Amino acid sequence: MELDAGTVSIVRFAWARRLGLGDGALDDGGTDRLYRTDDDAGMLTFVTLFGREILRGPGWAVDAARSLTGTDLRDHSTLLMLSREYGGRGIGQAQLYFCDELPELAGAPAVVSSDAALIRALEQRCPPDDVAEAGLATVEHAVVLVDGDTDEDEVSPTPLAGAGYDIWEGILAHTAVLTPPDERRKGYAQRITAVAVEEAMAAGLVPQWRVRTDNTASQRTARRAGFAYAGTQTSVALDRR
Repeated sequence: MELDAGTVSIVRFAWARRLGLGDGALDDGGTDRLYRTDDDAGMLTFVTLFGREILRGPGWAVDAARSLTGTDLRDHSTLLMLSREYGGRGIGQAQLYFCDELPELAGAPAVVSSDAALIRALEQRCPPDDVAEAGLATVEHAVVLVDGDTDEDEVSPTPLAGAGYDIWEGILAHTAVLTPPDERRKGYAQRITAVAVEEAMAAGLVPQWRVRTDNTASQRTARRAGFAYAGTQTSVALDRR
């Protein structure tokens, strides 16, 4: 799937702002790597987006990065090595996906809820690492897919999967998706993602999906939900000095 040229421009604009660059910094068609020096940064980040490379961090990191290739900087271990003397702590290496088409799903409408108790119940069914990556309980807009066949006498329906988003730069809907291991490969993640994507696009936002490079299941879900690959983000946290 390819993104519309207008969507690409919007994503570039949003990420330029997020990285502290000029609004049109990523739209000039250049190929040179861009640097944003921020000596107060609490994070060292290397982003590739539609073929452009951007590194943001303190001056010592920018200076060291100039002699390294994009392949080197995409590697999480490289940023950890560069930041070792500055308390660098691993955040991870991720892929970035975006979507500009409404999802099409057959079948009955999804039964969803935004009840915070159901979001917590869903997280309790998932591994801690998955919960931490998704952060579903903390996003601004979150919904949970529930079992539509639940007996009315039951106290609470069963949460099957959840999705939601935070708004970045007033433009992007940074999407989070969470599915318990025993509910995977049933189409639940794709269905609840479609609900979140439709809500985000109705609000005039471009859905964004960020997923760890080693999470192939989530990458597959993103593609099935209509998201297109656009780049990577590699980051480490720094001690503030």
